[in-house]
Amino acid sequence: MGLIVRILISAVAVYIASIFIPGISVTGGVGTYLIVAIVLGLLNAFLKPILVVLTIPITILTLGLFYLVINVLMVYLADSLIGGFNVAGFIPALLFSFVVSVITYLIDAIVS
Repeated sequence: MGLIVRILISAVAVYIASIFIPGISVTGGVGTYLIVAIVLGLLNAFLKPILVVLTIPITILTLGLFYLVINVLMVYLADSLIGGFNVAGFIPALLFSFVVSVITYLIDAIVS
């Protein structure tokens, strides 16, 4: 049950972020929001840790700022995998990852 709630929370966060961030568009309805949430969750669970480990030297050199680039890469990868999810550039992807993270955290804190 907890996994379903987390996916729904992430889907709500994707919906809110897509409304407020120009350059992010999600077409196709509620199913697309759920698919974006699931794909982002899977990418962040499996691929992101590998990228973080592989880029430790550059992350140290940039004092951790490269971690933001990894977040943007996850959003771009989700964009390329999902047909109804479009990201217009680096800044919208960066804002999207930040807004989705903050909203997911806040809603999760309220629900839990």
